[in-house]
Amino acid sequence: MGQEIERKYLVQGGYKEKAFKAVRIVQGYLCSVPERTVRIRIKGEKGYITVKGACDESGVSRFEWEKEIPVEEAEELMALCEPGVIDKTRYMVKAGTYVFEVDEFYGKNEGLVLAEIELPDEQAVFESPSWLGKEVTGDIRYYNSMLVKHPFKEWEKEE
Repeated sequence: MGQEIERKYLVQGGYKEKAFKAVRIVQGYLCSVPERTVRIRIKGEKGYITVKGACDESGVSRFEWEKEIPVEEAEELMALCEPGVIDKTRYMVKAGTYVFEVDEFYGKNEGLVLAEIELPDEQAVFESPSWLGKEVTGDIRYYNSMLVKHPFKEWEKEE
């Protein structure tokens, strides 16, 4: 069983030309309550099922378990998911000794671009590239499981 230690940031342009890889991701949720999520993901030609626990007080660490499954099974499970889907392209961008995963969202979350960095521990120091914006770690509005229920485009209408 694993522990995910991750920080999340808004992005302000200039990352695409630095990306060494990009992949389209579509995902849905079998369960999306704050205490646990069960995600089905199709990433390129591969399928995955992921279980995540609640975040700790800092919003940085949480339990994560993931298993690759046949893409055909992932497609079947997507039909059982809660309403809504996350559709995004993930760009892999190296910065110093770490790799940021930069997600450009489509559909009801279009206009949102987030960068995540997985770290070995909560105190790890890393290089902040110029395109990295405000930190949103721990802000549940930016969790994919919440973006399915309350998409980014709806936020504009509320403000």
